Amino acid sequence: MDFIRILLSILLPPLGVFLQVGIGAQFWINILLTLLGYFPGVIHAVYIIAKR
Repeated sequence: MDFIRILLSILLPPLGVFLQVGIGAQFWINILLTLLGYFPGVIHAVYIIAKR
């Protein structure tokens, strides 16, 4: 299941974080990072998925 989440986080970073932690602080941080730049959002999403 983590493989699917990582693939989704590469395509849509907030979706990967949402599937891992739901709507919370990490989700909103990822939305902000994705809006500021696509790659920071991807890196954050993969980190969140790998950490848990």
